Amino acid sequence: CKAVWWGCVSIPILCIRPEPGLSETLAKGRDLGLDIHGIPLSRIEPVGWTAPDPANFDVLLAGSANVFRHGGSELAKLRNLPVLAVGKTTAQVACDAGFKIAHKGEGGLQFLLDANAGEKVHYLRLTGDERIELVVPDDQTMVEIVTYRSLPQPLGPEATDMLANEAIVALHSAASAKHFANECKRLGIDTTCIHLAALGPRIAAAAGTGWGDIATASTPDDATLLAMIASLCKQRS
Repeated sequence: CKAVWWGCVSIPILCIRPEPGLSETLAKGRDLGLDIHGIPLSRIEPVGWTAPDPANFDVLLAGSANVFRHGGSELAKLRNLPVLAVGKTTAQVACDAGFKIAHKGEGGLQFLLDANAGEKVHYLRLTGDERIELVVPDDQTMVEIVTYRSLPQPLGPEATDMLANEAIVALHSAASAKHFANECKRLGIDTTCIHLAALGPRIAAAAGTGWGDIATASTPDDATLLAMIASLCKQRS
C-alpha cells in the first residue's frame, strides 16, 4: 500500500481515544470537514484514592482532564491548590471542577517542571495508571497519586473493516498507541496501509515501526492535532 495520505481528503480517520474525549475530538474533526470516526480502544474508570493534606504542596500538576473527570469527591479537598495544566482541555475541565489555573502549558508536563527550575516547589501530581515519567528538578519535590486507570479493549469488527483499506489513525496516548499496534499484530492487519497522526513524539514512538506515514502535532493539544491532519490532507487537494 503506497503511503500517499497527505493530500488525500477521502481517506477515513479513526480516533481510538476513550470517552468523553472521543466525542469531543469527533465534533472538532467534523467541524473541520474531516471524515472522522470513533471507536474507543480503552475505557477510563476511577480508582479509590485519598487526598493528602494540601498544606504540604504548592501546586497541583495535571497532565490529563481525566484527573478532574474521574477524581471523585476527594478532589474537593484540594481546590485551594492552584493547577498547572498541560493543555487547554485539561485547564477548562479543571476550571469546571472549581479549580484555579496557575499556568496552562503546551509543551508537556516536563516543560512545566523545567520552567520552574531553580525554585522550591512541592508538586502534587494526580494521574492515571499509565503516565509519563518525569524528572523533577533540584530543590523540587513531587508526590504522585493515581486517581483513574485505563482498561484496554479489543479491536472489533467495525475497526478492522475500516483498517482493511487505507486509513489514518489519530493517537492521543502512548498506552493507546502501543495497544493499537499490538491489536493490529494480533489480527494480522497490514499496517503499511495505516498512517498515524500522533499527539507527540513519545506517542508516535510507542506505536513502533511498519506503518505508512507518521506525523506528529507541534504541541500536545487535540485542536493542534486535528488542524495538522486537516492541513496535510488538503495541501495537495
